[in-house]
Amino acid sequence: MRVTVLGSGTSHGVPSIGCDCAVCKSIDPRDRRLRPSILIELANGPSNPFASSVRSILVDTSTDLREQAIRAGLRRVDAILFTHSHADHVMGIDDVRRYNQMQKAAIPCYADEPTLRNLRRMFSYIFQPPTQIGGGLPQLSLFEIAGPFLLGGAEVVPVPLMHGSLPVLGFRIGAFAYLTDCNRVPDASWPLLAGVRVIILDALRHRPHSTHFSVGESIAIAQRLGVERAYFTHICHDLPHAATNASLPRGIELAYDGLVLEIA
Repeated sequence: MRVTVLGSGTSHGVPSIGCDCAVCKSIDPRDRRLRPSILIELANGPSNPFASSVRSILVDTSTDLREQAIRAGLRRVDAILFTHSHADHVMGIDDVRRYNQMQKAAIPCYADEPTLRNLRRMFSYIFQPPTQIGGGLPQLSLFEIAGPFLLGGAEVVPVPLMHGSLPVLGFRIGAFAYLTDCNRVPDASWPLLAGVRVIILDALRHRPHSTHFSVGESIAIAQRLGVERAYFTHICHDLPHAATNASLPRGIELAYDGLVLEIA
């Protein structure tokens, strides 16, 4: 399995509009952070004999989806997982119609019931279209997540998390877990993460925040899980990439846009 970090930034992105801080002015490309999203590419061939046609899974349709897709050379999306319905995670949904055109098929989307309800409301022009549709609409098939399910022969395990007072989902596939936009792991979710070896985890900044883990809190979670590698995402402009990495424990570092992880 290959995981590509398409965006590692917070909802404002980095650089932030109108900001002259050192990170926003940095020339280090790892300090330029689009809104949070990842791509999961499943293995094909004899090692995965039960695989279906699903190979390429997008997690969230971030505000920056078009730019992310072009940067990553993303030519196919077979399924979309939604963590929740905040703007930075869904507002690129209209760009999915390009994949409909190329693939000549609707794309299945998976989310919990509140997120599906919000998607139908926020994008009523897609799900309750008028007679005149102009240049075309995204063709999306919505499916409610009620527990673990299979995509491409791989088991997708939804991991309930708390984003302030909002329930959201993380996702686990095999030894990998993606937990963005959260500040608490409920007691019932810890067993779902047992045995994870590689994790991408929310870590907004050093200072505490009401809806996101801080760097210190995320370090504690990675150490509690005993992961081999941890990468922090949803990063604001408080954290310069190189300097922050130099201060982190071994096996823990900041993610960056374009990071590719190969996971057995």
